[in-house]
Amino acid sequence: MTETIPQPRTHVAADRIEDTAPESAKPGLLVFAPLRIEANAVRRGLTRPGSQVLRTGMGGTRAKRSAVKSQPHSFGATVVMGTAAGLSDDLSPGDLVVATEVSDGETTVALPGAALLAAELRRAGLNARAGRLVTVGKLVRSAERVRLASDGYLAADMESAALVAALAGTAAGHPVAVIRAVSDAGFGPGMVSGGMAALRSLRLAAPVAEKWAAACRQRTVLLAGPRSFCAGVERAIEIVERALELRGAPVYVRKQIVHNTRVVSDLEQRGAVFVDELDEVPDGATVVFSAHGVSPAVRTDASGRGLSVIDATCPLVSKVHAEARRFAREGYTVALIGHAGHEEVEGTLGEAPDSTVLVQTAQDVASLDVADPSKLAFLMQTTLAIDEAADVAGALRDKFPQMRAPGSDDICYATTNRQAAVRAVAAEADLVLVAGSANSSNSVRLVERSQRDGTPAHLIDGATDIDLAWLSGVSVVGLTAGASAPPAVVSEIIDALSGLGTVTVTERVTTTESVQFGLPREVR
Repeated sequence: MTETIPQPRTHVAADRIEDTAPESAKPGLLVFAPLRIEANAVRRGLTRPGSQVLRTGMGGTRAKRSAVKSQPHSFGATVVMGTAAGLSDDLSPGDLVVATEVSDGETTVALPGAALLAAELRRAGLNARAGRLVTVGKLVRSAERVRLASDGYLAADMESAALVAALAGTAAGHPVAVIRAVSDAGFGPGMVSGGMAALRSLRLAAPVAEKWAAACRQRTVLLAGPRSFCAGVERAIEIVERALELRGAPVYVRKQIVHNTRVVSDLEQRGAVFVDELDEVPDGATVVFSAHGVSPAVRTDASGRGLSVIDATCPLVSKVHAEARRFAREGYTVALIGHAGHEEVEGTLGEAPDSTVLVQTAQDVASLDVADPSKLAFLMQTTLAIDEAADVAGALRDKFPQMRAPGSDDICYATTNRQAAVRAVAAEADLVLVAGSANSSNSVRLVERSQRDGTPAHLIDGATDIDLAWLSGVSVVGLTAGASAPPAVVSEIIDALSGLGTVTVTERVTTTESVQFGLPREVR
């Protein structure tokens, strides 16, 4: 039997957001600590008014009785804190285990806020891991420890399952977390020597628990639509997957196939090998060019070494490359609006290096000098912020009125759509979270777009990157994902937020997408 605390999130469709949170979150943190020595350690670490520690007594029966008599509804959140027996060989005395679930062998209760809390503890300099916790009725000896560890439990205690179950029965929807400090490796001889390290960790963890409690409240998550993968990213990932299926590992990929650490890690586990340059690829091997494209010089190098090339360049990037070649053939100087060092920009510059100049900002235009002002054309990196690119293009137009434009917009449809969608949610949100990696240009632009509209925004690779301080006082969270971020990351973030209180999920769709790109013949 498995339960989840707090109550499951709900999904609604609405034209406007109604704030489901109370005017202010309930103040304070309630800590359940079984033993007096544990309670004292936690109490010494607390820093905020309104936080209280309740000593529950040792063992499940006494702990449950104390929890039932307490008044958790008067507090913003409850955290169970105490020591535990470590079951994993890589845990040391003083390490913290934040329970993703607690079980007494019959009933299992999931605690979805564990990832956020464990990450916050690590940022505070503590060794913390999120994992499964088991509650037992007596001290764990060696044989039992081995069995519990083989079942996937990180630590064992004697109260947490009873305390959490009591809260589930008396305070449904109340945010609950469990932090246990490892005092030994199985209630063995090292328990006394490890006890001091465990108590110190409990004291240091106390202010982090308060920070977690301050972030707890009912809230709305406003999803931007569209979000996550675009057609070009889906195509590039599928190309690598198909290459692995058809040709077997290893398949080499020049640069990251798309700019997302999760995608790259997943493909690495399947046998993809990511390299910076072709000299790292054995002669005759299969190599995939990333979605951002490459210069002709890279293609020539690959051909000369007999590499079997599969090109995953996004068709919209290939279009910009073709425009660069066409303008250069016609005698134009090409002003490429983009960011220095980005792989897409490097590839486009390489198409006509003697005829192309990079322009990054409107200020760069003042110093731009071309041989024939009547023969200037401009192109754009496909992942730019729309207004940023328009400012640079406008400055170019003011200085070079005869400047030619590309036949159609270079900024891709997905970039445009995601920026429009994030603006829609930012207008109603207290905070915007953008799922994406730091080297993802389109993801960074979504953060900047929200910030320019006056809404605080942060880029996160996943839920564990969320700083709990961002969420204090926040009732409506806007959530989107860059074009290279997997949809699963969005679900992960929502699940983590649900551990801080009941979450209502509402989607704001500004447009729908139906674009699809075919695969190259090598992997069909």
